[in-house]
Amino acid sequence: MGGGQCSRGCRSSAPAIDVACDREASERERRHLRTRGWIVALVAAAVSACTAVTPAAPTEPPATTTTTRTPRIVDESDRPPVTFDPCLDIPDRVLVEAGYDPRSEEISDFAATHYTFLGCSYHGTLRIPGVLRRYGLNLNSGNITFAEVQEKVAEYATPIEINGRRALLEVDPSLRQSCAVTVETSYGVLIISRIYHPDHGNGVPNNEWCAGLEDTASRMAAVIDD
Repeated sequence: MGGGQCSRGCRSSAPAIDVACDREASERERRHLRTRGWIVALVAAAVSACTAVTPAAPTEPPATTTTTRTPRIVDESDRPPVTFDPCLDIPDRVLVEAGYDPRSEEISDFAATHYTFLGCSYHGTLRIPGVLRRYGLNLNSGNITFAEVQEKVAEYATPIEINGRRALLEVDPSLRQSCAVTVETSYGVLIISRIYHPDHGNGVPNNEWCAGLEDTASRMAAVIDD
């Protein structure tokens, strides 16, 4: 046979043609392997793209805001601001439970150059005909120190404790039918004072001036958050 074409399944007996056929077969095999390699690579890439998990972006906690109320009155001293306002921070429920009418509130703030008091007064709801017309309650929150009060009222004050806080029970003989409890706070003091308005003109015995006031002071001081 002369030099003919090489085909699959047929081999020529001529050595030169055999070599050409071998080369052609080898080339076809290499092309086949390259094609198969590309297919495998493409499939692997597709699978990887389908199964890959994109990590979720980290969530940030919601922003928190805090609001600090500005005291109604501030002085020119370097004393702490009065952070407890009895007119705003004592719930009506507490006043009612203590026997006072929240609707009777009267503001009695006082500010000097060197200290501040935020104050409120209330009428009592208890009436005893022939004995008690009513009580009057005054709440004063100030930035003077407990030591300053203690020094001023030393002659007629008795040290006590109200809700785990240092306190003073004050019976000033010059203020008839009145009694006060001063409670220590982080910013200064809370003063709970009461006047007894009798329903007669005979006066009130000294031992009744402070009756029940420590319980009232405990209710008011329980609201302080410092």
